[in-house]
Parts: sequence; C-alpha cells; structure tokens
Amino acid sequence: MIKYERTNVYDFNFHLVWVTKYRKPIFTTEERITAMKSILVEIAKRNSVEIANMEVLPDHIHLMISFPPKLAPSSIVKAFKGGSAKQWFIQFPETKQLLWNGHLWSPSFFMSTLGNVSKEAVSQYIDSQLDQYNGGRPRR
Repeated sequence: MIKYERTNVYDFNFHLVWVTKYRKPIFTTEERITAMKSILVEIAKRNSVEIANMEVLPDHIHLMISFPPKLAPSSIVKAFKGGSAKQWFIQFPETKQLLWNGHLWSPSFFMSTLGNVSKEAVSQYIDSQLDQYNGGRPRR
C-alpha cells in the first residue's frame, strides 16, 4: 500500500525475523505471546512503523513491517529488539534466569525487502525511461 507523507511517497516493506538467545523457547504460553505482541505494537507506534503481519513463536519473531524511508532499517531493528527486551524483563523478570547472561535476543537478525514487482520489471522500467523521455532518440 502506498503511503503519502509531506516530503515523500513510499511503498517500503520488509520481512524481519529475529530469535531468542540460543533459540531458547520463551514465548510458550498465550499470556507470554500476547504480552510480546503488545510490546511490539507499542514499539511500532513510537517509531512510525506499521505492522502488517506478526507472529510470535516460542523462540523467534516474524514481522512484516513498513516504515518511512528516512528511517534506517538497523535503527528499527534496534528499537524492536532493545525496547522489547527491556519491557519483557519488566513484565516477566523470572524469564531472565532461563537465558544466558540474561539476554533475551540473539545479536543477529534477518531482514528482506518485499515488493509488488520483480527486480527485472523495475530494471526494464528504468531502462525504458530514457527512451520515453528522449522521444525515442538513441541512448547516450
């Protein structure tokens, strides 16, 4: 879905995945899953992130998100992981002892872009622009 802001228009979507430290199953009850989902929704609101889809599994998180292009993907990941760990341990301090050195998340993550068109289609579109602009005159 195209989003309109004062200085830009964008369709900027990502799939973000991260895991608990050593893939330890932490989100094992409905209460814990619901709590983590609420934490992530609050973080998204504070950081201008739209969550299109979310799943909290026992040892990892999947998000489909969109955010303004002025924000760096790494800062969004940091906000989600750092903010959620802090809030999690306030709500569930007993889980800290289940984790190595009390860290909720592994330091790594996976993020990929999502699009409505393929790389090939965008490349062909870009290649066709000079021809259209020049009225069919040869390329430089």
